[in-house]
Order: sequence, then C-alpha cells, then structure tokens
Amino acid sequence: MKGLLLRLSGLDADAENAVRVIGFFDRLIAGRAGLDVLVRNTADLAGCPVGVHAPGQGLSLRASPGAGVATPAAAPAGAATRMLEGGVVVWVARAGAAVPLDDMLLERFAIAAAILLEHSGVPRPELGDPALVELALSEDAGTAERSRALHLLGFGPAARLRVLAGTGVDALAGRSARLGGVRAVLLPGEVASLPDGARAGIGPEGPAIEVARSWAAARTALRFTSAAEPVVWWERLGGLAALAGKLAPAELAELADVQALDRLAAEPHGADTLAALDALCATGSARKAAAALHRHHSTMPARLARAEAVLGFEVDSPAGRFRLHLALVLRRLRDNADPG
Repeated sequence: MKGLLLRLSGLDADAENAVRVIGFFDRLIAGRAGLDVLVRNTADLAGCPVGVHAPGQGLSLRASPGAGVATPAAAPAGAATRMLEGGVVVWVARAGAAVPLDDMLLERFAIAAAILLEHSGVPRPELGDPALVELALSEDAGTAERSRALHLLGFGPAARLRVLAGTGVDALAGRSARLGGVRAVLLPGEVASLPDGARAGIGPEGPAIEVARSWAAARTALRFTSAAEPVVWWERLGGLAALAGKLAPAELAELADVQALDRLAAEPHGADTLAALDALCATGSARKAAAALHRHHSTMPARLARAEAVLGFEVDSPAGRFRLHLALVLRRLRDNADPG
C-alpha cells in the first residue's frame, strides 16, 4: 500500500498507534483489496512473514517483508495464529519476542481476511472448466485467484503441470479452454498423440501455481510449428525462443533469406521445394531427406539446386543447413503471429 511509512515494531501500544493499525486494515477492506495485497502489505507492516491458510478453499498464501506473495503457506511452528470459520488460519511468524501491537495486528489481519475471503473475486464452484482454466492461465490473476481456480479444477498449487497451446486439438483430453484462436490444455501427465493436421506448442512442466508461465512458453513454441514440424517443445528451442520476442513480423519479412524462401514458395512446385528443405534440415542429408519424403533420392538434386540458385548459398553443407534452418524458422515466426 502506497504511503506505508511505518513498521509495527517501531510503534508503541498506545491508543494513537492502535488507531493507525486499525485504519491500515480498514483502508484495505474499504478498497476491496485482493488477498494477495492484504498478505503482502501485512508482511510489510509487521516486518515479518505472515500468511493465510485456507486448505478447504484451495488458498494458501504467505509473504515476507518486501517480497511477493508465495504459496503454499501452512503456519510455521511457533507462529501466532487466529482460526476463522471453515478451517481458515491466519498467522504471523515473528522471530524473537513479540512487539506491543502484535495481538492487535493479528486480530485485524484475521478480520480483514475473513471479510475479503467472503467478498473476493475468486471463482465459485459453479464456474465451468473453461472459465477456471482461463483464470488459472491469466497473467493478471493474483495468487489467491489462481490457487482457487486450480483447486476447483482438481490441482493443488504444488502439482506438476504443463500447458499445451494448439490448433486442431479440441478432441484432446484434459482441462482446457479456447483462448482466442488457440486451445489451452492443462496436462498433468504425458502428452497424448495429436489429431492429424493439429499443431501444438508445449510449455515446460512446473508447479501448478506457475502455470501461467508454461502457457506463455507454449504460445511461443506454437509459433515455431509448421506442417513439417507440427509439435514443438519449448524446452527444446533453447536460444531460438528468444527470437520470438525480439523481431516483429514486419521486420522478419524484410530479411533477405526470408524473402528468398517466399520467392521459392511462389514458384510451381514451391511447396514441394520447401518441404524438401525442411526435410534436409531435419535429417542432415539429401538422401535421408528423400527417404523422409518417400521420394527417390535422384529427385533431390534438382530441388536443392533450384533452392540454392534462389537463396544464393549452398544448402547441403553444415554452414548452409544452419543458415537455411534459421531462415525457415524466421519465416515461421513471421507467418505465425502470437496466438495469445
């Protein structure tokens, strides 16, 4: 909270300072602050870790002074606690002796938590899976809202999840929602086989409470997909992932190698030529590329010769294949705008 210029440990237990503490929590309640804000600002005021633990509602938040809200947050040993209805516990964990206003802080913290839990914008059970998935993946959702949504979807905050961002994957099993033109699927286990014609970017696995990061990574990975490579795992992109956020489509379209690929694509049999180039990069040799495309190896030299004439460099060499692969990747990024 802006204007917080005091710490509880610096106040005496007199009437004036008690009123200041009460006013601090009253302003949070009147402003309908989120639970994240309440926990974070209470930690700053107290000068020690604090938390709210509501396992029955899928909420478990803690914060330390000057730090963000984290989860899970069961009360640590030795913490001062207050029990609310429904098994909710608020706690303050001060190292060393209590300070004069600790009892009042805990009481007002508990009152504020009870009121904000009742009026918070966390989802209710009647919301369907798509709305809950959308909330869990939203970058704007607070830790409390995301925890509650995950709880209603059947996931604890520490459960291991990854997100798939895809097109043509509506039949894929899993908790999912359509966000824009992309379907997001929460995956607690192995990735199933995709339907024919589908494309998917797959984000990294991590704690469910951080699922929004996996969703952002999955959208990035989806931009690297093509007909030749319909599934891309974010972890396998390495440094290529950084390209997605550095160059706009208009900038990519101005690159000479990308423009050369566009000219090849516009020629008769251009799609076959690009498929041959994709296969060459994937297999590392013209003979293996022909086998991957189910063509006789004698058909490849003409395709590659035409590609080299338009591109202006040799493609069937280590350096040439690297440059070709980069050009193909940049062209995919140009054509696949951020689907989120």
